[in-house]
Amino acid sequence: MTFIYLLFGFLFGYFLLQAKLNRFDTISGMATLEDFSVAKAIMLALGIGSILIGFEISMGMADFHVKTLIPWAQILGGMIFGTGMAILGYCPGTLAISLGEGSMDALAGIAGGIIGSLTYYAVAPSLAFLKATELGKMSLFSVLGGFGPAYFFIVALWAALMIGGALYLDRMEKSTSKKWVYTGAGLAVLNGMMFMDITLGKPIGASSVFPYIGGMVAGQTEADWFGKVTGSGSWQLIFLGGALMAGFVFSVMKKEFKLTVIHSRWAKYRGQSVPVRLVYAFLGGFLLLFGARMADGCTSGHVISGGMQMAFSSYLFALFTFAGLLITGRFFYRKKI
Repeated sequence: MTFIYLLFGFLFGYFLLQAKLNRFDTISGMATLEDFSVAKAIMLALGIGSILIGFEISMGMADFHVKTLIPWAQILGGMIFGTGMAILGYCPGTLAISLGEGSMDALAGIAGGIIGSLTYYAVAPSLAFLKATELGKMSLFSVLGGFGPAYFFIVALWAALMIGGALYLDRMEKSTSKKWVYTGAGLAVLNGMMFMDITLGKPIGASSVFPYIGGMVAGQTEADWFGKVTGSGSWQLIFLGGALMAGFVFSVMKKEFKLTVIHSRWAKYRGQSVPVRLVYAFLGGFLLLFGARMADGCTSGHVISGGMQMAFSSYLFALFTFAGLLITGRFFYRKKI
């Protein structure tokens, strides 16, 4: 099983590397509306994946893994997550890939993410009011009461809107590279493969590994919250190990491996200071994982995996994640150096 987790993690890294969706410049470029690769790939993945996952589950080949709708936690958590994502320039899953390529600011982000996760669980009792309203595992399937013509009609319509939206953004951006197509389609197929009972029976996920590592390092393995992240955190550690390997292997093959802290878009807006970048990367990682733990997911487990299942919690989180990303990008990267 360890090999299978590594393999899927390696493929996850490979597909993200195609459109450089792991890179700081790409994700921060989304925050400043200068690069739409992230949005295009995710929209394409949701369009293809929602049909694929719906088919698999309706045929008894897989099961739903919908996250509970907790509105206030996912609204605030999404905003915090998006803010951290804009400052850090990585997602929980892409941190490992970029570290494999030699990005040292990703390592600072990982450290910040681990501390952010531990901090969230330390203050979680005082934030319990955010989770007072739980509306269950709501999705298109639960609302319609099962599969049927209405379900597949709405999924097909939604898929068309997602795919059409991605193509529209591509035309508007006037991009010559179509590698985002490989990334979006690859993520959809990869998630579909992981969902199947004969493989892993799990969706793509990445954020649970941070509190899992933090709990072990801080000696919190007996805490109630640690038991809740152990199952997912343990396999995600291997999965992201495969993603890290992909980043390293392909960067070496392309002769692009290089220890880096300052990326071109950061230099453009924030300057060349290495200490400043590392401090902000740590802060961004802290916010990213604090928000992810509050909302119970990240771009991988919520936006991509949950979105393919037409989960209401995931689309609520996605909406406020992108709101936090764009608002922070608007002000944090306001002045060019």
